[in-house]
Amino acid sequence: MRNMLLIAKREYLEQIRGRAFKISTIALPLLVGALLAFTSYLGHKANTGRHIAIVSDDASLAAQVRQQMIEDRDAHYDVNVVAPASPAQREDLQDQVRAKTLDGVLLIDSSNPQKMTATFTSLSVADVSAYGGLQNALNRGAINERMLGKGISETEAGTMLAKVPIEALQLDKNGKVGKSTGSATVIKATLMLLLLSIPIMLYGLDMARAIIEEKTSRIFEVMLAVAKPTDLLAGKLLGVGAVGITQIAIWVVGAAAFMGTPLAAALLTGDIAIHFSWAEGIFFPVYFVLGFALFSAIFSGLAATCETSQDLQKFMWVAIVPLYMSMGILPVMIGDPNSAWSVAATLFPITSPYTMISRMGMAVVPLWQIGASVVLLVLAIWGVLWISSRLYRVGILMYGKRATLPELLRWLRYS
Repeated sequence: MRNMLLIAKREYLEQIRGRAFKISTIALPLLVGALLAFTSYLGHKANTGRHIAIVSDDASLAAQVRQQMIEDRDAHYDVNVVAPASPAQREDLQDQVRAKTLDGVLLIDSSNPQKMTATFTSLSVADVSAYGGLQNALNRGAINERMLGKGISETEAGTMLAKVPIEALQLDKNGKVGKSTGSATVIKATLMLLLLSIPIMLYGLDMARAIIEEKTSRIFEVMLAVAKPTDLLAGKLLGVGAVGITQIAIWVVGAAAFMGTPLAAALLTGDIAIHFSWAEGIFFPVYFVLGFALFSAIFSGLAATCETSQDLQKFMWVAIVPLYMSMGILPVMIGDPNSAWSVAATLFPITSPYTMISRMGMAVVPLWQIGASVVLLVLAIWGVLWISSRLYRVGILMYGKRATLPELLRWLRYS
């Protein structure tokens, strides 16, 4: 036990004092925040401020569609109406699209009132869906024009077409009704997944590289004179894990201090308001520790079988695949956090460290599922440690050749 603690202390102090720890502690939250802000900005600004020309033989209909497009405050369309348009004018508009002085031409064919058609021409391979509310504006404009044709006044038509807003509410486990955070849930889920997955991957790979470096430099031969291989592995896991907990604690303290600033008050109110529950705050470090223990144990065993850092590269898929799986299931969880796929992702040990906290921010997760997720993770960690400790015990003293699968199986049988 004493040797294990000494090794853990050495690993902890060595990494805490390193420049990489200091840079990542500051840079990672800033990078994730900047990435989310940039993505949100692009999503808000994409396809806005477009210059569109509406071509139709029905000037009244074109005017109604133009009015609907102008009222779309998010798209900020600049709309010109050419109605009616001669063949020469239509050709000129096509030339403007090719010259990029016009983003697109919406041609409305109303010759058959019972079956109105429209085409949209642009340089983009994307269709009308890339232009936000263009389809909705066309439909509303056509309906409004038909109402006016039936003798309904413009005021009455506007009242009939007025949008009915939907307020999203969410029930908690006690049956109380609260407001849903809307798009902030998506941002928070992505943020939590990134803040969990990136440190787990980085520290797991860092530990694997450290094992390979010490193995190559023959430091292990000296350390094994005073400590058992299992003590070395356990000490490294404890030391590097403590570094991760320290980094998370710094982030939590920094976030708490940031919450009291005027900038946070402006960001956390309005349409995008991000709030964290006590349960998320409690289980975040729990899943970090468990996720780190699982993946570090995996990489420790794999690193012991490698001769160089280049050999370790062939095992990178072990870290990347669970992250891709978690990112892939995230849209499913956002759509239905209580679906079978969502529950399976939060119970499967390979993805649960990344997905459970994100799911907790979307819905009330039953306590038995949280408990089952933790238990399955602990059992997976125990099984991986059993295998990795045996590979580690033999592999750290193996030099000169790569371990084959039959040799690895023989290592597992060693007592």
